[in-house]
Amino acid sequence: MIASISGIVKAVRLNSIVVEVGGVGLVVHVSPRLAASYVVGTMASLHTSMAVREDSLTLYGFETSAARDLFDVLQTVTGIGPKVAQSALSVYDAAELVAAIKSESAAQLERIPGLGKKGAQRLVLELKDKVGDFTAQAQSGVGNWRGQLTEALLGLGFTARDTESRLELVAAEFKNISAEPIESLLRFALAAGGRG
Repeated sequence: MIASISGIVKAVRLNSIVVEVGGVGLVVHVSPRLAASYVVGTMASLHTSMAVREDSLTLYGFETSAARDLFDVLQTVTGIGPKVAQSALSVYDAAELVAAIKSESAAQLERIPGLGKKGAQRLVLELKDKVGDFTAQAQSGVGNWRGQLTEALLGLGFTARDTESRLELVAAEFKNISAEPIESLLRFALAAGGRG
């Protein structure tokens, strides 16, 4: 199982990006919104889930581990595969999706492409008692930048001490850090080396 990847973006498509990891370009399926946030030549760091089928291995990428874990749980529901699970996380972020399931809002869930009325009812029925663990996780995206940035810097060969000092510089520079794209934070962290 490939749980996460970090590398340079080599191509951006409508709902996927190609990330070069160790000289190999991996196609990672992402939401159109996430794909649009990447630029060729920048660094990508994603939490991933691999769907294994008889005829294919498909990698799905997410900004947070909560979204990735929710993607995996959604697929435990009868009739929901990776495409519908990814659609759900394209329409709603993890926190919104968990809230809709917990409040049994089938009408809200019906907006997910490929789900339909019966699928939405089944989703609520099968998951309403299982998504409680995700509420705190889905809402704690604030610290996620730190994990992604640490992974990226260590992957680029920085020492743990240098990585930590760059993270402190990033934290001091950005006021609303959780709203910043990870690429901007990484660019700043890479440029911040000579400041200290």
